[in-house]
Amino acid sequence: MTLKMALLVSPTAQAQAAAELLRPCYDWVAIRDADIVVALGGDGYLLQVLHAALHARQPRPVFGMNLGSVGFLMNDFHVEELPQRLAAARSYALHPLSMTARSVAGAVTASPAINEVSLLRETRQAAKIEISVDGRVRMAEIACDGILVATPAGSTAYNLSANGPILPLQADLLALTPISPFRPRRWRGALLPQTSIIEFRILETAKRPVSAVADQLEVRDVAHVRIVSDKSVSLDLLFDPGHTLDDRIFTEQFEN
Repeated sequence: MTLKMALLVSPTAQAQAAAELLRPCYDWVAIRDADIVVALGGDGYLLQVLHAALHARQPRPVFGMNLGSVGFLMNDFHVEELPQRLAAARSYALHPLSMTARSVAGAVTASPAINEVSLLRETRQAAKIEISVDGRVRMAEIACDGILVATPAGSTAYNLSANGPILPLQADLLALTPISPFRPRRWRGALLPQTSIIEFRILETAKRPVSAVADQLEVRDVAHVRIVSDKSVSLDLLFDPGHTLDDRIFTEQFEN
């Protein structure tokens, strides 16, 4: 059976030029008629595509080709033999985080996050945050620039830059990682089951305002943030054999 392909392209000049090479070589259909979505761009653009897929009733598997910088979630760009690559591709199911943030004014914002949810100080003052897991306060106060919760797919992004652990995809874990912790200074974070309910209460909100960021959505002046892994939602990423997320995670851990 011939796979029906839809093409989505980042607005960058590099991705647009690659699309001009790719479009004449294959037949393309609208997303609603497609079996697979081919996305040209970088990791940031792929996140946009996946977030759009979250709002679709029947999200299609996505095969990304890298026309950005890092391209951790992408495959190499080649014009040739794309249908054969798609037929041989391996699938990985992403389960996003679900963030519910309540602002100091009482407004509630809910948003999914595929990579991570991060809390960040808004001013020169360090943030002070209480951490609860499954309804139990695990840390009464951490003073820091921020803190984040990362999925396995997002563990090599902001989480890794903050010295968080790289998570194998099959680990069924979340990384809870502090960002520049001041007190307790030596705390490196925690590994939590994906079934955990993680809650942050912001202390001294007037003096030490904090924002919450779910991938690319920012909520300012939060008072409370609740994060859970949403196993009811599944997004399928496709990878060339030998270039899956598992392989890339191993590479990240053994490279100098």
